[in-house]
Amino acid sequence: MADQKPKNADKPHGPVNVHNLSVHVDKDLCIGAATCVAVAPNTFTLDSDAKAIILDSADQDTEDLIIDAARACPTAAIAITDKDGHKVFPS
Repeated sequence: MADQKPKNADKPHGPVNVHNLSVHVDKDLCIGAATCVAVAPNTFTLDSDAKAIILDSADQDTEDLIIDAARACPTAAIAITDKDGHKVFPS
């Protein structure tokens, strides 16, 4: 959608902070399957290159939902760490 804006325009793939998590999409691993978009539509969308980006509205999704979206990615392109820097996904 045209009104969807990245959480960080300079780093649309992250890493960005959402709640107590740091979320990063590895655009080299992302194949544009959009499962992350289906699971957490407030957090992820695809850019013009069909790569997932993190949206400014990401705080509307729960941490658990964002982690579920990362787990749903067929290429494990979404990395999540907690506020202490510990890897949440992939582990």
